[in-house]
Amino acid sequence: MSRIIDSQQAPLTASGISRDFAGVRVLHDVSIDFRPGEVHAIIGENGAGKSTLMKILSGYLEPSAGTVKLDGRPVAFRSGGDAEDRGIILIHQETNLAGDLTAAANIFLGRELRRGPFLDERAMNARAGELLRELDTRIDPTSRVAGLPVSDQQMIEIAKAMWRGSRVLIMDEPTDVLTGRETEVLFRLIRSLTAAGTTVLFISHKLKEVRQIADRVSVLRDGRLIATRDTSELDEDTMATLMVGRELQDMYPDKPAVPPSEPLLEVSNLSVPGFVQEISFTLHRGEILGFSGLVGAGRTELFEGLLGLRPSTGDVRLKGRNLRIRSTQDAARRGIAYVSEDRKGKGLLVDMPMKPNVTLLALERLARPFISNRREEEALREAISDFDIRAADPGAPVRSLSGGNQQKVVLGKVMRIDPEIIILDEPTRGIDVGTKRQIYFLVRELVAKGKSVIVISSELPEVIGLSDRVVVLHQGRVAGTLSGDRLTEETLMRHATGLDQQMEEQHAY
Repeated sequence: MSRIIDSQQAPLTASGISRDFAGVRVLHDVSIDFRPGEVHAIIGENGAGKSTLMKILSGYLEPSAGTVKLDGRPVAFRSGGDAEDRGIILIHQETNLAGDLTAAANIFLGRELRRGPFLDERAMNARAGELLRELDTRIDPTSRVAGLPVSDQQMIEIAKAMWRGSRVLIMDEPTDVLTGRETEVLFRLIRSLTAAGTTVLFISHKLKEVRQIADRVSVLRDGRLIATRDTSELDEDTMATLMVGRELQDMYPDKPAVPPSEPLLEVSNLSVPGFVQEISFTLHRGEILGFSGLVGAGRTELFEGLLGLRPSTGDVRLKGRNLRIRSTQDAARRGIAYVSEDRKGKGLLVDMPMKPNVTLLALERLARPFISNRREEEALREAISDFDIRAADPGAPVRSLSGGNQQKVVLGKVMRIDPEIIILDEPTRGIDVGTKRQIYFLVRELVAKGKSVIVISSELPEVIGLSDRVVVLHQGRVAGTLSGDRLTEETLMRHATGLDQQMEEQHAY
């Protein structure tokens, strides 16, 4: 993307910004100016300081040193609401909605429309419907937010920002949970906003999207500004190199030359009412089996049914024996670990430190007969070492860790039960390119030790690069199982979109 951007007075400037947490400096003297009507991407590895900088610019944190300037004048925001009143709005990486309220109530929360002393719910529902239709969604404005998919919740956050109006709109990983179609709609909205003079700060780990939407790119590494360049001067490889300080080669580990053959988990005619019908597949020992498909194909719901989180029918056999799983705890006892796509909502106790998070699943093993603090500390040290978890203070709440380190904590937790099968749903969502590579190699190391892994992913390069075979779902059914030379993006998408109408016989090793 290349446009001529107005070079008049920057509406927002970071001038020598630094920030300390518990005596540890996480931002070092960062200075960036943001021009009117531009899309300015901020990229960097997890823990580079991107979200911290954005929270300072939007009033949610105070800088330890340096100055935020608005229209060239120093400003000290009292809160995020104060910044919003001045036209600076942050859409958080993790949705910040009231789950018990409707979509419309969330959009207008704190700025409700009234008719006299009463809330004008009819007017708010109507206006919310207009905003959501502008985003090309079918979300009912009267729907309770807690019952909506994460992608719909993100679209509600965007509608909320649209309603409030902005001079500077800060988007922290906005496309992380969106489909390709939803991302296209969002990009059209961004271009419309910038054409009207709004400055958009776009934080993302998806370098292809950065190239597509951004006018300029600033790179943070270890809390320091490394470079600010026009996007036209950068390709994805250069951006990745600037982020990690080294060239990234061999993004995915080598796949074994001889495919595994011993069946471990056999699933026959598994159905989850309303989502998937008669799904059959086999997971082999020492295999990474991928699951792909468009949003709504039923990937997550399939495994929620398998693990007893949703009603299901069908036959499951583990090492040749019939199996019925009633809960994730039941699955853990049988050597099956599940890592949810919603790591903060379902995978972690975000307000607690790492130790209880890492040992939570393994408490029965650690209690002999009572829980031992020494054994818990040993388990934490092993997890930190095995998964290279980086935390300035292991006793701090897990929510203070970067997304990549949070995911490593989840992996450390599930490995405490020594599972034979690990099910990973969107394992690298919200994680930078360097940490993604690290997790891919960690997963392959687990398989080399005899584990079997199921990877559910919406990222085609990831599911193809990591998996030995990929099961493709289309509208709740198996459209094909791909491996070897047949495992390409084009072939996978033809199956996922239903272009290959005839169901293929599943290929086994």
